[in-house]
Amino acid sequence: MIDPNVSPSSPRDAQPTIGLIGMGAMGRMYAKYLSEAGWQKINVCDLPSKYGDLLRDYASTPNITPLIDGHAVSRSSDFIMYSIEAEFIDRVVQQFGPSTKLNAIVAGQTSVKAPERAAFEKYLPPDTHIVSCHSLHGPGVNPIGQPLVLIQHRAPPEALALVENILSCFRSRYVYLSYEDHDLVTANTQAVTHAAFLSMGTAWTNSLSYPWEQGLYVGGIETVKVNLTLRIYSNAWHVYAGLAILNPSARIQIDQYAKSATELFKLMLAGGSGSEEEVAKLRKRVEWGRETVFGNRSAGKKERKPILLSQEILDRFSLGLVLPAPQESLTASPSETSSNAPPSKYRPNSHLSLLAMVDCWAHLGIKPYEHLALAATPIFRLFLGVAEHLFLSPSLLGGAIQSALSDTWHRSDDLEFVIAARGWSQCVSFGSFDLYRRRFEETRLFFEGRFEEAGKLGTEMIKAIMETEIKREEEEAD
Repeated sequence: MIDPNVSPSSPRDAQPTIGLIGMGAMGRMYAKYLSEAGWQKINVCDLPSKYGDLLRDYASTPNITPLIDGHAVSRSSDFIMYSIEAEFIDRVVQQFGPSTKLNAIVAGQTSVKAPERAAFEKYLPPDTHIVSCHSLHGPGVNPIGQPLVLIQHRAPPEALALVENILSCFRSRYVYLSYEDHDLVTANTQAVTHAAFLSMGTAWTNSLSYPWEQGLYVGGIETVKVNLTLRIYSNAWHVYAGLAILNPSARIQIDQYAKSATELFKLMLAGGSGSEEEVAKLRKRVEWGRETVFGNRSAGKKERKPILLSQEILDRFSLGLVLPAPQESLTASPSETSSNAPPSKYRPNSHLSLLAMVDCWAHLGIKPYEHLALAATPIFRLFLGVAEHLFLSPSLLGGAIQSALSDTWHRSDDLEFVIAARGWSQCVSFGSFDLYRRRFEETRLFFEGRFEEAGKLGTEMIKAIMETEIKREEEEAD
């Protein structure tokens, strides 16, 4: 085996040959960082039909060598990574796995590890080592400080050490899990979060509306919702489909999210009649979710600072509208907000997507702060941040409940959201990648042309919030 202490500064002959099978967005991101770090022998491949594209794309990158297929990469590489969608991992490993070099280390970059594990155990030669991985962020996110899961499944310590050295150029935070724990944690941190944003996008599509352009949902919390929804739909559908469809825990959670949204919406309608008993039911359910999820958020330690930046700073990342001065943001009185007329900027709404998220976590016993410390994705961190921002502010939460009971201007939007959430849950339950893709791409088409601005602002927003979080964690560590 290659010396596990090898580094990019080691002589070329002493360095491992790194093989990447699958050159989608994540495969290309790995190739970029590994090449820039100085690793000198990187073999890559994709479908044979894309071989010419790879030759052109990497013609000026001497340490990256495109090869015709996975057989060529597997036979020649000491560390091999499959950057393949979970839907196809069995087929691809069956095809190329038997060609794996003697004593090579094999990893997978799939978001769902159960199919990957089964394929590796079934098709890889017994002399190969399995040290899998998963960067818990998208290809457009800077990997510095982000969680990178490492799974030492069938390998000696020196194989794990070699993988750690190879991937150290990402400057990510290693998280050591088993295959089983990985799938549970990723379901807890990604499945419902993705479902919430997918449902928002589908609801806006069915309403034929861009809420940030109409002045109905703008600023603060809404800024995070809009930017992250557009960020998700700007990516490829398969980034989310595998996790949702192939991870059993994810299916359960997405189903509960749809149930939570439906039941809360029914309570809003019943409470809107003015009956004190029905009003109390909604308040009791929301308060139960708040206490269950956020009642002990510090986990015995000194209370952590909130995740989100101030509303005024978030407003810098709003799309499409010039916002009023910060002091105008939360000045509306309850009487002004409980009308049937569409509100202007910063008026409360039901925040049904957030109420359903916390209700879902509470029903499933998910403890988001534990996952935040372990392996939170940027999107999970931000959505937990907006939920925290709402639920830990008595005025904001009270305003959301009051608006849910009294206002009718957003009721049709809430209805569309419930329908969308149930639709995504049914789509996942069918287990059809084709249906998932069609549903995703139909919604994506509605937002085409708006991804560039949203992508830029979303990246800046994530960067600002992540920098604040890293600084906070460093201060707490001191």
